[in-house]
Amino acid sequence: MSDVAERSLRTRAARSVDALRRSFIDNLFYLTARSFEKATPFDFYTALAFTVRDRILERFITTGENYKRSNARTVCYLSAEFLLGPHLGNNILNLGLRDNLDEALSKMGLDLETVLQQEQEPGLGNGGLGRLAACCLDSLATLEIPAIGYGIRYEFGLFDQVIKDGWQMEVTDAWLRDGNPWELPNRQRRFPVKLGGHTEQYHDEHGRLRVRWKSGCTVYGVAYDTPILGYGVINANLLRLWKAEAHDSFDFQAFNLGDYYGAVEEMVVAENLTKVLYPNDEPEVGKELRLKQQYFFVSCSLQDMVRMTLRDLGDLSGFPDKFVAQLNDTHPAIAIPELMRLLVDEHEMLWEQAWDITRRSFAYTNHTLLPEALETWPIDLFQRTLPRHLEIIYEINRRFLDEVRMNFLDDEQRVMRMSLIAEEPVRRLRMAHLAAAGSFAINGVAALHTNLLKTTILRDFHDLWPGKFSNKTNGVTPRRFIALANPPLARLIADTIDGDWLRNLDSLRRLEPWADDASFRARWREVKQAAKQKLAAYIGHATGIAVDPASLFDIQAKRIHEYKRPHLNLLHIVSLYWRLKNSPDLEVAPRTFIFGGKAAPSYHMAKLIIKLIHSVAEVVNRDPQVNQKIKVVFIPDFNVTNAQRIYPAADLSEQISTAGKEASGTGNMKFSMNGALTIGTLDGANVEIREAVGGENFFLFGLTASQVQERLNTGYQPWQVVDNDPELRHSMDLIDSGLFSHGDRQLFAPLTGNLRGHDPYLVCADYRAYLDCQDSVDAHYRDVEPWTRMSILNVARIGRFSSDRAIREYAEEIWRVQPVRIKA
Repeated sequence: MSDVAERSLRTRAARSVDALRRSFIDNLFYLTARSFEKATPFDFYTALAFTVRDRILERFITTGENYKRSNARTVCYLSAEFLLGPHLGNNILNLGLRDNLDEALSKMGLDLETVLQQEQEPGLGNGGLGRLAACCLDSLATLEIPAIGYGIRYEFGLFDQVIKDGWQMEVTDAWLRDGNPWELPNRQRRFPVKLGGHTEQYHDEHGRLRVRWKSGCTVYGVAYDTPILGYGVINANLLRLWKAEAHDSFDFQAFNLGDYYGAVEEMVVAENLTKVLYPNDEPEVGKELRLKQQYFFVSCSLQDMVRMTLRDLGDLSGFPDKFVAQLNDTHPAIAIPELMRLLVDEHEMLWEQAWDITRRSFAYTNHTLLPEALETWPIDLFQRTLPRHLEIIYEINRRFLDEVRMNFLDDEQRVMRMSLIAEEPVRRLRMAHLAAAGSFAINGVAALHTNLLKTTILRDFHDLWPGKFSNKTNGVTPRRFIALANPPLARLIADTIDGDWLRNLDSLRRLEPWADDASFRARWREVKQAAKQKLAAYIGHATGIAVDPASLFDIQAKRIHEYKRPHLNLLHIVSLYWRLKNSPDLEVAPRTFIFGGKAAPSYHMAKLIIKLIHSVAEVVNRDPQVNQKIKVVFIPDFNVTNAQRIYPAADLSEQISTAGKEASGTGNMKFSMNGALTIGTLDGANVEIREAVGGENFFLFGLTASQVQERLNTGYQPWQVVDNDPELRHSMDLIDSGLFSHGDRQLFAPLTGNLRGHDPYLVCADYRAYLDCQDSVDAHYRDVEPWTRMSILNVARIGRFSSDRAIREYAEEIWRVQPVRIKA
């Protein structure tokens, strides 16, 4: 590097208050073309983002050069979702620039928090799956593990949720409207992706039978790179997202002939591939688009990995030593036949060697126990879209089933169950089976979930390959969900215990003795109260509803799905409302019930639940007999930004899914990390959270997973439960009466009718235990000092639920990778 370049680098990467101020002014002028006086709030955000990015890029380039020299094995995290959240605050935290930037901006009359709020959050995920991927990237960089996250650069995210007359409305999430200062377009990384067409057999020069794929069309994937910083280290890993484009964006000949649509048709068709996260897959064209999306991003990613392997090693025999690819659920499972295609068809490798490389390269994380959520594809659709891959899958399946037959003699029922192809009622490709057959490791994401995997949906695979299975309980990053979301709590912790607790969350154990210190408990309550006041102000701004920060904040914020049982929560609210109407002097702790979450656009029952939440809120909140004791609010557009407001303010965390249905959950961890107590079932990671924080600091209710299964197997009849519980029956009758629907008795009939007649998630069965447990919550909350002690102990004992612990387990037990330290 020249002396001039070094001086320029030192200037652009300088960290002093004065250097940061100068960089900010330069970026404001030269990148937004605005003077300070004419700049908008978003201009200030843009200038600050590029000021911070300048200081990231030095680390990013240095890290890449060091990783290449070390030739260390690299983790490639393949995920259809990366729900990153806002970048600016996280990058400032990880660079350690908060104090200096605060001072630099304040000298110019600007407030850092106000600038941070201008950022448009990238909505590149639906919920837990995408947020888990983001936490993993954070921890991989923090633990100095070479890693690349591969995904899709969706032009439009999931959707922005707007509530109109109590109903969810979906609005386009145009997160790229004003540009994205954090990404680096990398047109050198552009790969062709074939789709459709047919295959042809031929013989190569050695007389070997080969297959050639004649595609129907070809699109191209272009890389957009985002640096992912570690905390307290120099390392900056890579998130590479792929955007689809046509070979030629404009057909000049067609335009001259007057075919104006035809002139851009190729571009439109190609760009539709990465237009939107999770297109509606109810129509056939939606299914086809989702399949193409999944194949597109894994093909680009694998071609990129093959390129780097050939560059560094010279041939592909060492591919599994160069890379290990983690499949984040089944969305990227098409990577298995795609790597086989690249090795066998493109690089003329023999099948046996290619299959050995493939099976040593992939590991699979399962994220669901719901049979309906296990991804499958109709064979005819797959044949039309990826004809060569279907041939490869048939061959994988033939060889795999021969292995099953050898291990389980004369057991054709098992063979049918394990086949990659389901034959009835319609032939479909089972992606979980493909992922299991083509991976060297399979893991669940909570101890209960992993045990259920072994005994239910993947039982046959566990019988065949017990050594493949392990548990890796999820974790979340404390950098975003404590330090960034809850700075007052982070400061209190830092003032109380020594050491770098944000890199070693187990050190929170040293808070335990302070739970018995009255003055510390008082400071703890001050922190919680400040967070509640902040959320109350936001609720007032977002909904127009005034809530009391002194009330118990009872929060259920997560994706809206029946198995997560927000309607059980609602039945408690309706029951409490009825109790207060009949006994106005009933002593209860004032409580604010807070909901948040999005329903899938085509999930009609979930949308009806959102409507019922708003309808109950409308009645409760305007009833002067009860609204001083209870209120109900729904915070619209639950995303990472809003989550960072919500988690610190919670007193009670609702984790009430049907036991055996939630794989893990991560919201339960984020609430606990911020001092909320949990009311929950023994489901997902709740089991381990309860073990960690102590049963006396967790409000447990409900059937266990085995009891749920037994109840269903013996003929569960929910109408009998309703008839035998007068309070439950009356609460459901109130909903049916039209009280919450302006006299419309039919509006919520699909919901109450489903509960009475079917109740697949055993809401009625757990109702009485849930209400009794809520009565216990009420009594405990009114005893302030013990409640505060329980809150402190939840935080002190939550250390094992850091994503750093989870990633360390993956690295040591599955990936077999070593950290690469970058020196300053």
